[in-house]
Amino acid sequence: MLRAYLKQHREGIATAALLIVIAAMIFALYRLPGSAVAYVAALWAFFGAIILGLDYGRFCLKHRELKRRLDILGAALEKADASADEGRGAYDPDVVLEHLPAPDGLWEEDYQELLTLLCRERRELREELEQRYREMIDYYTVWAHQIKTPIAAMRLTLQGEQGQTDVRPLREELRRIEQYVEMVLCYLRLDSNSTDYVIREYELDEIVKQAVRRYAATFIRKKLRLEYEPLGARVVTDEKWLLFVIEQVLSNALKYTDEGGIAITLEAPKTLCIRDTGIGIAPEDLPRVFEKGYTGDNGRSDKKASGIGMYLCSRICANLGHGLRVTSTPGQGTEVRIDLKNAELEVE
Repeated sequence: MLRAYLKQHREGIATAALLIVIAAMIFALYRLPGSAVAYVAALWAFFGAIILGLDYGRFCLKHRELKRRLDILGAALEKADASADEGRGAYDPDVVLEHLPAPDGLWEEDYQELLTLLCRERRELREELEQRYREMIDYYTVWAHQIKTPIAAMRLTLQGEQGQTDVRPLREELRRIEQYVEMVLCYLRLDSNSTDYVIREYELDEIVKQAVRRYAATFIRKKLRLEYEPLGARVVTDEKWLLFVIEQVLSNALKYTDEGGIAITLEAPKTLCIRDTGIGIAPEDLPRVFEKGYTGDNGRSDKKASGIGMYLCSRICANLGHGLRVTSTPGQGTEVRIDLKNAELEVE
């Protein structure tokens, strides 16, 4: 802090040093006795040290007080931002002045006015961005629900053609479209204030069976075996969001597995394991499988990969308090582990 003080008052210190040099030159021209010069210099040094000490003390006290008030201001702004995120409105920029000390001089008044203007601009920009985000959410939510109508109509049409084997690929492509629509809705709702988590205790088997039934046709078409026995566990989670995670993991497993099968097991105490015998993930890609938009080597071979699925899974598991880990060996398969025991959730 002493270095900062000296730097801030360098012009005054330099001026005082210059005056001392001028005084010494004047004393030398008048050929005053050395004792008189020493006496005057001692008086200057004594009173100068007292003045500098007092001023340095005020400087330190003001710095600590300003630092304390800025910490209070930062906490107040964080609280205001949290209230805005929850839909209770943006903060008032005048809150800035309430937590700042009284200005000591014209410059400090100017700086405080500038800070207030910046905070007001920040609030206006935040409100504008929030409005755009809400409009985007509303538009794509309506679009996702509207697109479900023709999808349902096509599914009903294909159900009337169950005797024909050539419609199976169409059913699978339609199921994939439904999955992409669900991914859009999930992506939009992930950071929304209206994310509809329903935390309860569920039978894990019921959730897993829903995901398996959805991909039954793909298992049959690719002639992959499913190793699954009743898990017999109850977990505290959100059924819809955990089902999305399991479906996404199964989708990836089926996409990159052409022979062998997929095993769904439960390891003590409550870790859901989904293993496949697919092509696996390259070691250099494994640390980045949860990054948004990252597809890795497998994604480059599959031009349809978006790199969003596992990112959404990681975000959902983090929100639900579930652990998510992926291990893989190229050419042998991949294992996804969902740790359901770590959830610290309140049952509704």
